[in-house]
Amino acid sequence: MDRDFPPQHKLEALNFDNSYARLPAVFHAKLTPTAITEPYLVSFNESAAGLIELDPSESQRSEFLDYFSGQKILPGAEPLAMLYAGHQFGHFVPQLGDGRAILLGEVVNSRGERWDLHLKGAGETPFSRSGDGRAVLRSSIREYLCCEAMHGLGIPTTRALCIVGSDMEVYREQIETSATLLRLAPSHVRFGSFEVFFYRNQHDELKILADYVIAQHYPHLANAADKYPQFLREVVVRTAHLMADWQAVGFAHGVMNTDNMSILGITLDYGPYGFLDHYDGGFICNHSDHQGRYAFDQQPDIGAWNLTCLAQALTPLMSVAEARDALSTYQQSFVEQYLDRIAAKLGLPRSPALAPLVNRLLELLHENRVDYTIFFRRLNAFQTAAQSANDALRDLFLDRAAFDGWAQDYAALLQKSGAPDHLRKTRMDRINPKYILRNYMAQAAIEKAQAHDFSEVDRLLKLLQSPFDEHPALEHYAGLPPDWATSIEVSCSS
Repeated sequence: MDRDFPPQHKLEALNFDNSYARLPAVFHAKLTPTAITEPYLVSFNESAAGLIELDPSESQRSEFLDYFSGQKILPGAEPLAMLYAGHQFGHFVPQLGDGRAILLGEVVNSRGERWDLHLKGAGETPFSRSGDGRAVLRSSIREYLCCEAMHGLGIPTTRALCIVGSDMEVYREQIETSATLLRLAPSHVRFGSFEVFFYRNQHDELKILADYVIAQHYPHLANAADKYPQFLREVVVRTAHLMADWQAVGFAHGVMNTDNMSILGITLDYGPYGFLDHYDGGFICNHSDHQGRYAFDQQPDIGAWNLTCLAQALTPLMSVAEARDALSTYQQSFVEQYLDRIAAKLGLPRSPALAPLVNRLLELLHENRVDYTIFFRRLNAFQTAAQSANDALRDLFLDRAAFDGWAQDYAALLQKSGAPDHLRKTRMDRINPKYILRNYMAQAAIEKAQAHDFSEVDRLLKLLQSPFDEHPALEHYAGLPPDWATSIEVSCSS
């Protein structure tokens, strides 16, 4: 029987339906991108192209560079910069908005899925706050790769279609070259999109935005009598699940401001992120985060704090009691999702014995500076009977006696579960990645790209899209980071 394949469109035939552009003028500023000069293609992501049913061969046309460097406007696009506010490092900033990104428009594919085309580095907007509106090649590569790394890990995230580079210079801490990044997501509405109207006392506009988001992205709530409290509750649960996913995989976002929190519960705005190397609950990936507000182990609490800001912004649409009731679901949602994730990583069913086992393990990993990803990948091959088969895992620990004690209790729980070792390994190989995007890998790709060698970007893109698989030719990426990796610092400019 013939399979139904989705259509593959030319750029000029993409099906735009720009719902956000139809909102009143107060929600955005309509403008055209300011092009980067002499653009060239750095990387194209065929997997992301499938989301909007774009023919991959379109990336080879000169018009592709024109459209995604800001030189031309796609037919049907209605470019705009989105307005929002936000709490940045705990302090409210009354107006932020898209300062270096422009929403080109929304493409609807043949399955009815809606995808924002959001061009970062597209020049100054009314919300640039004296910035130049540009993205640099360095930060564009980091976001491009991490979008796909997170997607490969099964974590909700924005996607990235392409990077277009230019030798046009911009200044950050030093002179760097420009780039644009085309980002895809069902929506780029943030917690801060609601905050701006709450603090301006513009409650009519707040309601318009809530009704819009519900109609577009939570349509099952549209006719509910209590649709606003239910909407908040669903955002709370999605955010709790996202925080649990981050914690289980060892990902630190670095800048969890409310303007970087998606109303859909997807990972948004990759800057100074970092995946754990050796396990450290207090890991701070952002060199600009001097107080450790966004440290790895603080992320669940910050998720709850940010949701409280959103709930406050929505109180003109519901009672304070209803908002509190919606927020009350956060902790249980987070814990259940995290325990489900960590149980799967351990190859165990949920049980009362799971939490103490996990707590002891994390203490051991921290005390022995054990690499988080390597440990769990080696754990896949743990043998319940032949202890000598676990030597490669045991050797990760300086305190081998402490590991032996933990391993004995772990083996007992595995035996109680009744799953044969080989079947458990098969399941765990699909849960515990062999490859993650370590900062040194991104840095190596950046340095080559700055010399106009984009091969490492494409190599890492393919690797990170299938992080659970074996890649014999790329085995070195599964090892410990090199010593020089500790000298890498990423900050809010990243």
